[in-house]
Amino acid sequence: MTRPPAPQLDLDPYLHDPDRWGVSLAQVSELMLPCLDAVGARRVVEVGAFAGDLTRVLVDWAARTGAGVQAIDPSPQPDLVALAEAREELELVQETSLAALPVIERPDAVILDGDHNYFTVSEELRLIAERAPGAELPLLMFHDVCWPHARRDDYFAAELIPEDFRQPVAGGGGGIVPGDPGLRTGGLPYPRSAAREGGPRNGVLTAVEDFVAAHDALRLVVVPAFFGFGVVWHRDAAWAPEVARILDPWDRNPLLERLEANRVHQLAQAHVRATEVRAARERQARQEAVLRRLLESSAFALAERLSRLRERAGVGTEHAVVSKAELRRALEG
Repeated sequence: MTRPPAPQLDLDPYLHDPDRWGVSLAQVSELMLPCLDAVGARRVVEVGAFAGDLTRVLVDWAARTGAGVQAIDPSPQPDLVALAEAREELELVQETSLAALPVIERPDAVILDGDHNYFTVSEELRLIAERAPGAELPLLMFHDVCWPHARRDDYFAAELIPEDFRQPVAGGGGGIVPGDPGLRTGGLPYPRSAAREGGPRNGVLTAVEDFVAAHDALRLVVVPAFFGFGVVWHRDAAWAPEVARILDPWDRNPLLERLEANRVHQLAQAHVRATEVRAARERQARQEAVLRRLLESSAFALAERLSRLRERAGVGTEHAVVSKAELRRALEG
């Protein structure tokens, strides 16, 4: 059977990503939207919409299918607020996910891309499963189930996380790089992330795996691209075979794993190099400032004149003072 062509998307996945890290879940729209179609979703909830990059894709899809989208975000960016005002398919809920999920209408699909830590994701999943047990569970989609937050918590506000679930936070003590479970000077700046990767109750994927292990007949797929796209569903759902057909070729695909590993390595190395260049420029600027002060110094001018007199007299020529002309040539490069 010939598969119908995928719809053309009005998609700019780098709209709010000027450094092109690939941080938006909109990057995997070509997989996400067919899954929503397979479910026959009429109500989709997006947790953590931020500036609305993925939300734009969802509301365009909703306009074609007659569905509705709820975006849950306690601190929406102005572009998301404007999108909600302009599009009738979108309802903006300015609450935390843990406050909103128990009271909103039960969705057909939930996209979890909010606070990327074990406690928050575990609580979100608990609230969803309590309202929709067993095969009633909605299709669940996740971002950041690969590096860096698969096994390393990140906190929007660490003080809101119970102490028993809170990891020590990196702060300004260094950045993170793939393959190093700790912190490294010049690594990618994640000051609100856990200071160490790995261990129990740490990271998004750890929370998802623990949820799947605690419930019968759940399936987890991990697509290792753009920081990781995860999908969970109940095997007894009527639409489960079609979702599996869409996602099976991508699940932990070794080619994608290598591509993503190379991508994040290059991101980290580029940041390390940029940090080194910035430090070198700052050091050069400080050195130039000292040289310019020397040029303007009356003491240096006097030393230069004395040096010339000594040179003419044939005294101490092996210790001649650098001239102002030499300093100017050095500064002009």
